[in-house]
Amino acid sequence: MTRDYSQFLPPSVAGTPKPRQRTELEILGWQPFFAQQISADDLTQTPPVRVIAVHRSGLNVRGDGIETVLLPRADATAGDWILLNGVQPALSVVLQRKSLIQRRAPGDDRRQQLIAANVDTCFIVTSCNQDFNIARLERYVALAFEAEVTPVIILTKADRCEDPAPFVEAASTISDRVAIVVLNALSEEPKEKLRPWCKPGQTVAFLGSSGVGKSTLVNALFGDDAVETASVREDDDKGRHTTRHRQLHFLPDGCAVMDTPGMRELQLADAQEGVEEVFSDLAALAEHCRFRNCKHESEPGCAIRAALHEDAFDEARLARWNKLTAEEQSNTAAMAKRKSAGKSLRKTIKAIQKTNKK
Repeated sequence: MTRDYSQFLPPSVAGTPKPRQRTELEILGWQPFFAQQISADDLTQTPPVRVIAVHRSGLNVRGDGIETVLLPRADATAGDWILLNGVQPALSVVLQRKSLIQRRAPGDDRRQQLIAANVDTCFIVTSCNQDFNIARLERYVALAFEAEVTPVIILTKADRCEDPAPFVEAASTISDRVAIVVLNALSEEPKEKLRPWCKPGQTVAFLGSSGVGKSTLVNALFGDDAVETASVREDDDKGRHTTRHRQLHFLPDGCAVMDTPGMRELQLADAQEGVEEVFSDLAALAEHCRFRNCKHESEPGCAIRAALHEDAFDEARLARWNKLTAEEQSNTAAMAKRKSAGKSLRKTIKAIQKTNKK
């Protein structure tokens, strides 16, 4: 009689298949969504690389056995996948994105600034102190919704306040589709509480103001001091800039973690759907107003004013919705005008060049 010794052997020897080793591209976040955009010839002739850091001097990219720096370009940002043209790098092609987080650039130049590409989860970080601002959180969530990225609000420094409950309650009013996580960034909590979103092959990005603990959270996930951090000013809880560029870090299990600089100004453009999703309750009520162009002030038959009188929501939320909607529409219109003017100028230049050749 032949005895079966398999029960005494390690699982891999007893017949249980070993976990498949992830390829270098998969560790960087390569997914079928990107693979289906290219052919086998493309993979060989123009291998895919991912933008892992954005500096003023150039783009740090990494691929399978490739690590180099490309010249800066306006159409690429951290997280992008690029088909690298080794002969003429300037002709390298940016692959179609799964998601794109962007804002109106600060200052008077009405253009979009690319923040992060191909992100699966957006960790919106704020503190349980003076930094907490419901209007700013709504803007971040609108950005995430517009990009079709899963937003998660993280409340840090809960150990430094008497009671984090009011902060949790306020954050919970933004959207029932957004998870709220309360943690101490300097403890072991980040690894455990953020684990559901930090899975192999996924890309997560930390967004928020300076000093709220974004870089500290990145370090907590890695268990070391991979990213420089600094304390906030004690007089007003304002943060200091430590992260100066957007950069991807890779956990051993294959999750890509993006740290980003704090954003003092966050204006939205081309984000109508995201804003409507954040204020979905008000947007639904507005459909029942008597007039389509109702400003929800004193017009007869205003469904929103009627709900307000019934204490369905507070007037501050209505004011924030009106302000954000007006801002988004104004920025979107201004940017469209700028693009149109740019196209007209290019056409004029081409016409002049064509005439001169004759």
